[in-house]
Order: sequence, then C-alpha cells, then structure tokens
Amino acid sequence: MRFSRRSVLKSGAAALAAGPFGRLAVAQPAPARNWKHGLSLFGAPKYAPGFKNFDYVNVNAPKAGAARMIAFGTFDNFNMVVGGVKGSLVAGLDNLYDGLMAPALDEVSTEYGLLAEAVSHPDDFSSVTYRLRAGARWHDGKPVTVDDVIYSLTVFKTHHPQWSAYYRHVTKAEQTGEREITFTFDGPGNRELPQIVGQLNVLAKHWWEGTDASGKKRSIEATTLEPPLGSGPYRIKEFVPGRTVIYERVANYWAKDLNVNVGRDNFNEVRFEYFRDSTVAIEAFKADAIDWRTENSAKNWASAYDFPAVKDKRVVLEEFPINSVGGMQAFAFNIRRPKFADPRVRRAFNFALNFEDLNKQIFFGQYRRVNSYFEGLELAATGLPQGAELAILETVKDKVPPEVFTTPYSNPVTGSAEAIRDNLRQATRLLREAGFEVRNQKLVNTKTGEPLTVEVLIDQPTWERIVLPYRPSLQRLGIEMTVRMVDDAQYENRLRQRDFDMIIASWGQSLSPGNEQRGYWGSQAADQPGSRNLAGIKNPAIDALIDRVIFAKNRDELVAATKALDRVLLWNHYVVPQWTYGKVRTARWDRFGRPAELPKYGASAFPTIWWWDAAKAAKAGSRS
Repeated sequence: MRFSRRSVLKSGAAALAAGPFGRLAVAQPAPARNWKHGLSLFGAPKYAPGFKNFDYVNVNAPKAGAARMIAFGTFDNFNMVVGGVKGSLVAGLDNLYDGLMAPALDEVSTEYGLLAEAVSHPDDFSSVTYRLRAGARWHDGKPVTVDDVIYSLTVFKTHHPQWSAYYRHVTKAEQTGEREITFTFDGPGNRELPQIVGQLNVLAKHWWEGTDASGKKRSIEATTLEPPLGSGPYRIKEFVPGRTVIYERVANYWAKDLNVNVGRDNFNEVRFEYFRDSTVAIEAFKADAIDWRTENSAKNWASAYDFPAVKDKRVVLEEFPINSVGGMQAFAFNIRRPKFADPRVRRAFNFALNFEDLNKQIFFGQYRRVNSYFEGLELAATGLPQGAELAILETVKDKVPPEVFTTPYSNPVTGSAEAIRDNLRQATRLLREAGFEVRNQKLVNTKTGEPLTVEVLIDQPTWERIVLPYRPSLQRLGIEMTVRMVDDAQYENRLRQRDFDMIIASWGQSLSPGNEQRGYWGSQAADQPGSRNLAGIKNPAIDALIDRVIFAKNRDELVAATKALDRVLLWNHYVVPQWTYGKVRTARWDRFGRPAELPKYGASAFPTIWWWDAAKAAKAGSRS
C-alpha cells in the first residue's frame, strides 16, 4: 500500500458495519475460475507460472548483518490502521506484514502471489477472487485466514479516511471457498481494482481482538506501542519511543523460500534512528552511527560530504535514476480560504517566484523546475493537446480554462533583472484583475480593505532557507509573507484540520495512476480530514478526468487521460511548482553487496535486495 487515498461518505462506514464484509453464510458450489499466478494492469506479466525468482535478485545472497538507516521526526505508534490520523507511525512497519500480492521491481503495475497462491477475475473486472496459500502463517504459528483478510479490509475502510477512499469501490468481501475470498466492486470496468485489493496489508484478527500482557483488550482504533503480530519477513525486536526501532529477520518466516521473496530481505536486522534535524543526521552518518543516507539537500550534496571516509572510499556517494515515480512538489495553497479562491491570485504567486536565482544561489544549479503533476513520466502533458487527449478534453471544454487548448503550460522564467520586473508586472496585473490594489505599500482587497497576507507552515528548519528568499518578491507586490515552523505533531494536526495558508507539499505518482487521484484532487476528498487533497480542490472537470484515468481500457487511453488531467490541474494554478533533481542521491558506508544490475523501477532498492558483504565491511572498519 503506497498511495494516498480519498475518504468515502459517512454512509460508507454505516454500510460497512451492516454486513457486506463477512464469511460465507451458506455453503455453495464454487464457480469455475480462470486462476492466474499474477496480475498486470496492461498486458501479460513478465514471469511465467512456476518461475523460481525475480531476475534482478542474488539467489545466493547471504543472510547476515544489519542495515542502519535514518528516519526524521518521531514516532509513538505501531498501528498502521490509524497511522496519519492519530499519532506518528513508526518507519518500516510494512516489514511486519504480507499482502495478498507482491510487486515486481522490473515491471510496471504487475503483482504476483504472496499470501495468495492464485487470483481470478471476470473479464469485466467487476470482482476478484484470491485463494490463500495453505502454508501462510502468523509469527505465532497460527494460519492466515480469510477472516483475517476480511477483518483487515473492514478496519482500514472504517478507521482511516485515506484507506477508506482507496478501497471505496469494494462493496463486498466474502468467503467463497475453503481458502477463497471474493471482493465485489461497485461496477465493472475498473482494471486497477483487483490489484488495489492485492496490495492490502493483512492484519491478524485474533491478535487485535485479543488482550495484551496486562489483560487489557487491544483497540484497533487507538495508537499503540505494543509490537503487533505480523506474518512478514521481520518483527520488531526492540525500540525506544521516538528515537530508535530495530526490526529482526524472522528465521522461520513462512514465505522465505517463495519465488517473490528469494534473494530479498537479507539483513538480520534493519534499524531506523530518528532525527529531528538534518545537520545532526549528517554528523551521525559521518561518525558511522548510520550506514545509509538519502540526501535531499542540494547544499549538503555539494558541500557536506568532504570528509576522510569519502576520500579513502570507505563511504560511497552514488546517484540512482528514478524511473518508477514522478509527481509534483510545490508551494500548495489552501484554496478553501477565500483569499486564494481566485486562480489569478494563485498565478500571481508563481510570477513572483524567482526560481533561477534560487537555483543559482541556494541549490548550486542542481535543480530544474517542475512543469507537471506527473513530472519525469510519459504521463506529463507537453505542447498542445492532440488526438485522444484533445478528444477527452473536449468533453469538459466548458469547465476548464481556455488556455488548456491554446497555450502549452510553462512556469515563468526569470534569470535577469528585466525578466524579474516583467514577471512582477504580470503578477500586479493579475492581482488587480482579481480585485486587489496597493494602498500604503500593502496589497488589499479593493472592496473590503483587507490586506493579502500568507503564512507558510513548515515543520523542518531546512525549509526556512528555501522559503525566505520568496519573501522579497512578494513584498514588492505588497503581500506580507510570514513563515511559521511547528513541531511534527502540530504540523500533522494543522494539516488534518486544514489550518494553513500555504504549505510545501508533494504528491508522488506511479507509472499507472488510478484511484489515488481521487484522494489527491477529487471533490469528495476536499473536506475529508486526513485526505491528500490538501489544496481543497472541488472541480467537476477534474472529477470527470479522474474517472477517465481510472476507467482507461488500455495504456494509450490511460496516458491520454492522465495528460488531460495534468493539463487542467496546471492551468487552474492550485500550486506554485517547485523543482526536481530526477535522481536519488545517496551516501553509504561501503559494507554492502548488491546485484550487478538493479531493477529498472526500484531506484536503489536498498535495503530490500542488498546484502551484508563481510569482506567490504572489514575494509570499511568497525562501526561506532
């Protein structure tokens, strides 16, 4: 489960409780099914039935050593059902659980059986049936059952708005055979739904409905720091709340020899150390308290890794291409607030951003501007709409800005004093058209006299040096900008309550977008606490285009529909796009081995398919 999702209507939870999710009440003959070993959104899976392992793994990788990584912020919760709604969820919790299916890192939108040994669905995708493996076991030795799967879907849909949205089209889940579970959908044609169900992390019903060591009944609705029972490759070994969590490999993991798991999960321990500040995290890495660091700061990448262990090659700096994900990172408006309701106001903010100077002075020239909500993917809109994309856009022509059809989207460019002045003139014109004027050097609403101000809410000190250079340009327009930094808990609460003017936000996109788009931009998600529709978008044209994406019948139609969606989002100016690098920058102590060729869609794939290399570790020296 990797995407953000949208909430269902309140009646959805009531319907859920009314009984569509349950065991088979009366024994019936199982219908004939066309069982498959895997699912692919478009086309056939690469790996044939009975395959031994994925091509990109080392089948002889040793099981040894530990991988120590960084997490930022804090944690006080091991219950993923309420993660993001209550408390701060611990990093790495997916290691405890198995899904019905497992993804391949060298294919697009393809899954193979994990808890499920086989899957079947009708040609119209109106339902899907999974058959569980007889040998699937929880860490306490009890079998994974159909009841566990039904329970998991129920609690995710009931207690978390984002999961609720992601599984909103699943109207019924029932046992239809000895180890078979059938999920019925609210309509035909949604090719993604069988895979969405396959991504479900399955929880142990008997554990969550049981009692803890003190005899207290557990609650799936509450945060907890009691390590949960899982069925996956790791379990929680020890932890210090908010500071450290250590996962240990389960030696007798029931699926360790399964084809989708061969050559992966090779470390005996995976450890996350928590930091609140990037500078402190870098110093911990330099001191060899951390093995692996992903670097998100251009300044750090340019200047923070000049120390002896790098020079003598005990520390390796390496960039990995990003082929599987794209997306948008931006200054995001809360358009629920009237002052940001007019797209001309929002566009004026884009004209005020001097990216070229920011890139030169702060980012060491490393970045390029984001020009798409699907940046870096073939799904990004380019040029003017043509062919199938144009035909799709014609269906919403009266509901979208005219520029969608007449002008390729591009962000304003500065780079010279003259260009800066011209951009600010354009911004002033837009603000005047939107009903604002300057009085006593303050931009005010012409009718009410209320000043236009903006507070940028952040939760990391590193963002401040990025936001503050934005202020002078806005001041020249008469807009007062303030920066408010709060701790993680306050930040999450204010986002849930939609209590902000502007934030720095990002929306990741896969190569095959689908239902998660409703959670990002759909009207029903706009007022749902915890949804990823942070901007508060309510736009019938966008809702219609999201449906075209979800119900695309082939890859070409999906690409065309996504480009159309991208174009309409861009021309509504819901965000001020930021910048991207296009690669993952990493630093590691050279103690690890990896396959000679990494999978195309896995980026670094660390620590999943890497392993402990004893010879390299000896050369790198002892850990601190």
